[in-house]
Amino acid sequence: MKAIFKRELSSYFNSPIGYIFLTAFYAASGVLFGITAVSTSSTDGLLYLTSDMSTMFTLLFYVLMVLIPILTMRTMSEEMKNKTDQCLLTAPIGLGSLIVGKFLAAFVVYMMGVAATFVYAIVLNFFVEVQWLEVMGTILGLLLIGAAFIAICMFVSSLTENQVVAAVGGFAAILVMYLISSIASLININWISNILYELSVLSRYAYFTYGIFDFSNVLFFISMVVVFLFLTVRVVERRRWS
Repeated sequence: MKAIFKRELSSYFNSPIGYIFLTAFYAASGVLFGITAVSTSSTDGLLYLTSDMSTMFTLLFYVLMVLIPILTMRTMSEEMKNKTDQCLLTAPIGLGSLIVGKFLAAFVVYMMGVAATFVYAIVLNFFVEVQWLEVMGTILGLLLIGAAFIAICMFVSSLTENQVVAAVGGFAAILVMYLISSIASLININWISNILYELSVLSRYAYFTYGIFDFSNVLFFISMVVVFLFLTVRVVERRRWS
């Protein structure tokens, strides 16, 4: 797994993907921070800084919907397109280790992007008092939902050898997860709507942005990662024996 991890991590920076993701993430988060950190007083119309970063973290959800499919679109599909998947499938390494190594490489690149939000909090702390427990809890939520989205998009990438299709499919899958709460509100059958509400990633992520730590939400995102990585292993395993 260590060899796969190093190979995948270096490949992100031997190609434009890693640089594109990080540049876009830094730019988007920087703009959102600049917009949300400055507020206008309703009494005198003057600008002032706010220590509340929850709005920025909430809006970053929509940035992730676009950027993570781009980050992960090549994880499995490129191997199939270049026919290098056969070498990996016959290598003396378990499929679980192969998939987890690829996942961890993508997650480390993602963490490099998320690290910028911590830098913003440090800069903001020079001017106003930042609630560090809330910031750290929210960054944890950002890491968890990012890990879940990476696992989902890796699964989608394992279904096709076309990277563009993998990116679009990953975006569509995340969009469905985003719309689950809206779909639930349209269903009049209580037990079905309750189940859908429980599966809503946006509502669970919102708890973190409000500074509310709930272990059930942590467990939910970790479970999503495990489930979709398992499904990816099953897809690759089926290809090995086909």
